[in-house]
Amino acid sequence: MIDRRLLTNIDWVLIGLVVSICLVGLVNIYSATTPYKIVGTAYYIKQFYWILAGLIISLAVCSIDYHILEDISYWFYALLIILLLAVLIIGKKSMGATRWLNLGFFNVQPSELMKLVIILTFARFFNNFQSINGMSIKETILPLTLLAVPAALIMKQPDLGTASLVLLIAFSMIMYVGLRWSTIIFFLCVTAPMAWFSWSFLLRSYQKNRILDFMNPERSRLGSGYHIIQSKIAIGSGGMAGKGFVKGTQSQLRFLPEQHTDFAFSVFAEEWGFIGCLLLIIIYLSLILWGLNIARRCNDRFGGLIAVGVTAMLFWHSVINMGMVIGVFPVVGVPLPFFSYGGTSMITSMIGIGLLQNISMRRFMF
Repeated sequence: MIDRRLLTNIDWVLIGLVVSICLVGLVNIYSATTPYKIVGTAYYIKQFYWILAGLIISLAVCSIDYHILEDISYWFYALLIILLLAVLIIGKKSMGATRWLNLGFFNVQPSELMKLVIILTFARFFNNFQSINGMSIKETILPLTLLAVPAALIMKQPDLGTASLVLLIAFSMIMYVGLRWSTIIFFLCVTAPMAWFSWSFLLRSYQKNRILDFMNPERSRLGSGYHIIQSKIAIGSGGMAGKGFVKGTQSQLRFLPEQHTDFAFSVFAEEWGFIGCLLLIIIYLSLILWGLNIARRCNDRFGGLIAVGVTAMLFWHSVINMGMVIGVFPVVGVPLPFFSYGGTSMITSMIGIGLLQNISMRRFMF
């Protein structure tokens, strides 16, 4: 149970921002799935259930003192590595990828949970790390090793989007801790060789096509470039004020692929236009800035690092998804937090919000 003293410290701004995005996303999913022939429960009803479940889980997360997580973070890391290995051996294959693990009563996607676990792992590691001038190249070896193992296993599934997010979250925390200029220059110098190695030996053909389509969508208008072309048409046709609720032609005539999941923002942009998108982006920006504010106000290093990690997770999810649908980034299948349809994404994001709420509520107690 939550200490009654903590109830007076509830962060209502954080709750208000998250609930606002969830409600807008719920309305958008209703519009995006209107042209679907749905058998059974409608998508927006399912999403509403996921939101409720996420809020309940978030409440459970913030009811436990987050300092307890420091002692068990490495155990979580070890468990997730075992689950990622299990996915490659006995995982459930779907649409050419093996990402799910059947645990009997439900399926679990360990790669999604690794986003949170890498935050806790790095928070514990850097909580005990002290460096006045920033990390040297030698000092980055251990945290990069901790990062490389799950990233490689996730890439093996293959899941380029989730692997990229795990890397970006971890690197954001590393930059927050600080690097020496010599270390930064070293990593910049090895970027080009690593990019060549990844392109030549790690990326699969469809992943290469996504990058090539990002550079020139016209090379395959009816093939792999179709997604981004239709998304750009939808966003551009929204104009300043949009076409109106449930009046977007691209979505209602189903020209948009995955319009209730990865490309939900395209549906919103077509119906509500530049003004609607600007307001939604302001809400997301407010959420990111508030997360950084929670990190700044935190009285202990471990909590501050968790807050930075969770905020980085939400930031990169939002930036990559919005950038993806407007053609700034390659299509990698990253959902928009609290907005796109999907239970796994909703639960993961809500656990992150529970951690932020946990840290914010206990800022006066330590």
